[in-house]
Amino acid sequence: MTKRHVTLPGGAEAGVRAFIEDVDERLRGDDESTCEVVEDVLVDLHGDRDAYERWQNDADVSPAERVRLQGYDPCNTTLESEYYAEKDEETFETSKHLQWLWRQFDATPMADNVEFALRFRAMLADHLFEECGDGCRFFKGITFTYGHNITVGDNVVVHDDVHLDDRGKLTIGDRVSISDDAHIYSHDHDVVDQTAVENYHTIIEDDARITYDTMVRAGCKIGENAVVGAKAAVSSDVPAHHVAVGSPAKSVKVKPGWESVAEPLEDANVNRQAERRIEYELDDDVDVFDEFRRDLTPPGDR
Repeated sequence: MTKRHVTLPGGAEAGVRAFIEDVDERLRGDDESTCEVVEDVLVDLHGDRDAYERWQNDADVSPAERVRLQGYDPCNTTLESEYYAEKDEETFETSKHLQWLWRQFDATPMADNVEFALRFRAMLADHLFEECGDGCRFFKGITFTYGHNITVGDNVVVHDDVHLDDRGKLTIGDRVSISDDAHIYSHDHDVVDQTAVENYHTIIEDDARITYDTMVRAGCKIGENAVVGAKAAVSSDVPAHHVAVGSPAKSVKVKPGWESVAEPLEDANVNRQAERRIEYELDDDVDVFDEFRRDLTPPGDR
């Protein structure tokens, strides 16, 4: 679908540009910690400066106000991925703060101002991701595991409510389109003991399209110029230029015009997950726990 250019009125454009440039400069500088920048920006984005100043000056605030005001500081928050034992603690500390800013920005009315929000998230992605190319568009409600294990190429579009799991590693090529509600994973659980996690490198190559409500399993590769149909569940590689649909997803045709360079349908959809496994070891001093406390002994061995 052909798009048209849309611009903000002059005054609004100047305000948006000044705000994004200011946050970008502060995140790149050494005068403030990332945590301090995030807290200060969120206080203003949520219009809570007066209450925040009262609290900082030891004025009375209600318990609900205190919790709300404390929550602008990402150091006072927890994310689900914080509990993952194998993560790089030092790298995660910064990415957690940036994730918190991304998520809490999405909770403001400004997140629905598309021209503003796309540019703000693209700026944050440049700080959060391992790499992020030019011209990327990130819509509302996108979530990550960490963020710092994601590499994104140029002119990528990620639509609403997409989950990009980078517990392992996620590489997204140039001009990739990921539609609403897609979930792309880079970790998997053992079928018997779900607390046993294996991490993988998941790859989406240039010009691929991941359409609505698709699930891509950890360690899969979606080939160049391939299309994954709506609501598909990908559990093996999709070759370049193929169209794959269904659950589990299977190649059903080659995109018209690409037949001479595409892999034959009968040779498609090989599971190469094992080749993309990422090994890790837990530090001896990590305090781990099993939240389920299940007895995994087979009935015959009890």
